[in-house]
Amino acid sequence: MKPTVQAFYDPVTGTITYVVFDMPGGHAAIIDSVLDYDPKAGRTRTYLADQVIAFIRQQQLTTDWILETHAHADHLSAAKYLQTTLGGRIAIGEHITQVQSVFKQMFNLETGFAVDGSQFDHVFADNEVFEVGQLTGRALFVPGHTPADIAYQFDDAVFIGDTLFMPDIGSARCDFPGGDAATLYQSVQRLYSLPDETRLFMCHDYPPEDRDAAWETSVAEQRQKNIHLHDGISQEDFVKRRKTRDATLEMPVLILPSVQVNIRAGHLPAAESNGVSYLKIPINLL
Repeated sequence: MKPTVQAFYDPVTGTITYVVFDMPGGHAAIIDSVLDYDPKAGRTRTYLADQVIAFIRQQQLTTDWILETHAHADHLSAAKYLQTTLGGRIAIGEHITQVQSVFKQMFNLETGFAVDGSQFDHVFADNEVFEVGQLTGRALFVPGHTPADIAYQFDDAVFIGDTLFMPDIGSARCDFPGGDAATLYQSVQRLYSLPDETRLFMCHDYPPEDRDAAWETSVAEQRQKNIHLHDGISQEDFVKRRKTRDATLEMPVLILPSVQVNIRAGHLPAAESNGVSYLKIPINLL
């Protein structure tokens, strides 16, 4: 059964949240949700997540899954807020444990912070199959941007996280802890082995001035037109270009608050004795 896909674009972070469902009145999965965050005030809001909730209710959908493609560095996840409101199981790829281990050390998190993925209701193994109503989903391990990235395939639609952007933007950076350009190249080849007509849905778009935001392409289009990873680009060439490009990039604006929340499955750190939750800012570390 082919899925129905509804996209919600966040212009602040360039993130696209998806609702994937079988039919009105049926079952849904939410992919890569966004919790609005003002870094100047340290304040969260639920503007975009509330749009997702309104759509789910308007379509009378039961939320089965709240899926993350990886622990994002550019936006906070609204997974916990959505789960509290809509239900569903929060899930991510099983290699999130590697990311948790790195960032527990980097942020010197509390001793009791587990690095076993237990903050999530489920962690997917590569090629694991799961159900969303009458839809069959499959988890695809596609590391490189981080060591834990995963894509989700529903029939002819694949939600590919940060492996690729739209063809005129290229590919994901690979300079975060555990990232690796050669590994990303191999992950993209896995995606390119899918049928040409397979629809690929981006996690982000940062459009140039001459076009509007976009988030759907195809295997054929990416193979023909992706500026970093079109057919004919060797792994050696890609790694060289990617490393050169990454050396010029600044850290994402929200990487420090985002990672601390996202490795906790969208939970904020536990409130301290005054009832306030705090995020850490390591000095001169990144």
